[in-house]
Amino acid sequence: MNLIAEEKKEELLEFVMDEYGETLTRLAYSYLKDWGLAEDAVQEVFVKCYHSLDRFRLESSIQTWLYTITSNQCKDVLRSRSFRRMLSQISFFKSNQATRITPEMILLEREQDERITKALLLLPIKYREVMIFFYYEDVTISGISEILKVNENTVKTRLRRGKQLLKKMLEEEQN
Repeated sequence: MNLIAEEKKEELLEFVMDEYGETLTRLAYSYLKDWGLAEDAVQEVFVKCYHSLDRFRLESSIQTWLYTITSNQCKDVLRSRSFRRMLSQISFFKSNQATRITPEMILLEREQDERITKALLLLPIKYREVMIFFYYEDVTISGISEILKVNENTVKTRLRRGKQLLKKMLEEEQN
């Protein structure tokens, strides 16, 4: 039995695309490190979302559900392609911030953000994904646990180890 009429599904999908499209693309990019692949992955997410809307149970938020689908889609892409390219520049994690006092300060902050982002993207996926969800997407530990289908203590451990690895990488780069 189709719980949602086709018309309503289309309206709901439009809302989901408008509301979450940019966030899901950034999330996909954090996995795939390629904007084109990220956009393709998110399109697949929306197709899956459309076909699954009538089966969506309100046990979790729609955001958590979409993050789970996106995360799984990106992992499928990573499994289907073997690529280990490092991007030279990315600065999508930071949203527009208030104007800085001097151009030098802006440049220094961008350079630091770029260093952190590059190091973050070099982390193993199990640490990278929890750090991105927690620090950049503001997902709670319980939300991350639900999205990745792992225990909350596992999420906490991965956050701690990810931070340790990130710190070590940045210190080594500085020396």
